[in-house]
Amino acid sequence: MIQQLLEPIDAFLQCTTPDAWIEKARQPQQLTSLLIDHCNCELKAAQTAMFVVRKYAITKDSTATLMQWAKPYEDYVYRCIRDVAFPEKSIMQSASLTVKDNIPHGQDLVDKMVRLIKEEFHHFEQVLDIMQSRDIAYQNMTAGTYAKGMMKMVRTYEPQALIDKLIIGAYIEARSCERFAKLAPFLDDELNKFYVSLLRSEARHYQDYLSLAAAIAGEDISERVTLIGLHEAQLIQAPDSSFRFHSGSPTE
Repeated sequence: MIQQLLEPIDAFLQCTTPDAWIEKARQPQQLTSLLIDHCNCELKAAQTAMFVVRKYAITKDSTATLMQWAKPYEDYVYRCIRDVAFPEKSIMQSASLTVKDNIPHGQDLVDKMVRLIKEEFHHFEQVLDIMQSRDIAYQNMTAGTYAKGMMKMVRTYEPQALIDKLIIGAYIEARSCERFAKLAPFLDDELNKFYVSLLRSEARHYQDYLSLAAAIAGEDISERVTLIGLHEAQLIQAPDSSFRFHSGSPTE
């Protein structure tokens, strides 16, 4: 099952994760920072999907509903409210949001992104639970260079900007899936099982982003996908002084 999931991802990515990153990530002393960054990445993934929905697909009235879903998580992370109650995922339904008129593929975008948002918030909670069971305190971490580097590829006019953001989302999700699979064998049983359990959803996330990009473009996007993929590979292979879940090759 794992190999079947990874075959299209390995074909999609333009390079594999450098061995140097795996070697550093498997070191026990890196586990705390890796889990904290992973937790942050899950929140950022949900926020990115919410931004796409807000900017491109739903009415202003629906934005308030969307932001209510995010508030407990943002209270925990940014306002340090540690006794916050995270919402039941059952309230996060695309039917609760009104799609703007005359938005091509708007409903499909909302449906796929809401499913992703629910899953990323759930993963955030799962990582947080693992951290708490290991007495690892949550903390904010400075962003690495990867996401900023990827966003430099976004064109400045629509709908090309949206198409690029969706392609970038596909690469980020695919890279996450690849790294979960490569790192899992070197982790303890709990983390091994957890990271393997994430593979199916992460693999679907990358496919959802890519299918949306193709549908919205209405034409062949393979050249653009390849171009952004080559840039992603450069970031992954480049020397990187910071160590993050999506960082490049460690310099020390």
